[in-house]
Amino acid sequence: MMESYRAHAEAALKAYSAGEGLAPILAESMRYGLLDGGKRIRPCLLLCTAEMLGADPETTLPFACALEMIHCYSLIHDDLPAMDNDDSRRGKPSTHKQFGEANGILAGDGLLTAAALLLSKQPGHDAAKTAILSAALDMVSGQSYDLNASDRSEAFLRELHRQKTGALFRAATEAAANLADRNDLMPAFAALGETIGMLFQITDDLLDAERDRAEDKLTFVTFYGEDGARAFAAEAERSALATLADFDGAAADELRQLIRALTCRTE
Repeated sequence: MMESYRAHAEAALKAYSAGEGLAPILAESMRYGLLDGGKRIRPCLLLCTAEMLGADPETTLPFACALEMIHCYSLIHDDLPAMDNDDSRRGKPSTHKQFGEANGILAGDGLLTAAALLLSKQPGHDAAKTAILSAALDMVSGQSYDLNASDRSEAFLRELHRQKTGALFRAATEAAANLADRNDLMPAFAALGETIGMLFQITDDLLDAERDRAEDKLTFVTFYGEDGARAFAAEAERSALATLADFDGAAADELRQLIRALTCRTE
């Protein structure tokens, strides 16, 4: 079923990225950065959570795609020479290596703006729009924390990743509650998204532990050690699953499966 969410998101992203009226190289570079075989975890999380809560799938799809556009814009900009300076992304040249640095910047700018435009065209659900766009700004703030890090405290590490990684996961579950007309659940599901985001980041740090140690990078592993990080990941998994304890049905089971898969992922 999660593969079904992914397929729906993939098809919609292709439709939304046609690029009519845009400069050809801008449209091509935006599609290159967006349609690159990503796992689509964030849109799947939004779609699955919204379905579990009873939302209309057709209503939720544009919001899920806008969220993924924002995520992909952030990856394009993260790869730039002034940021992480990565030459490849998901097995192919990063966007700036394929199209040049200036076009890479514009591709990211274009995806962020396209996401905001897509959201603006959706009727109602202002709280979901706000959740997604405010998360985009929090993500940028988290990137700034990371780029200018001088504090190596536990509080700083947690706030950095609450914003940089957790924000878009929070947006997925928080927006899903609004899209299902369950505003009463928005605070609890915002917290659920942040917990899932923390779980994702910790497992990311475990996967990159050797490289991060060599670079003396502040991560959950370099701060707590691998055993401590795994313990935190297990606690995040338990917390997320506890939030879902009273939900049943196929979508709820898929969401639980997704959370468990994030804990033991290998890439």
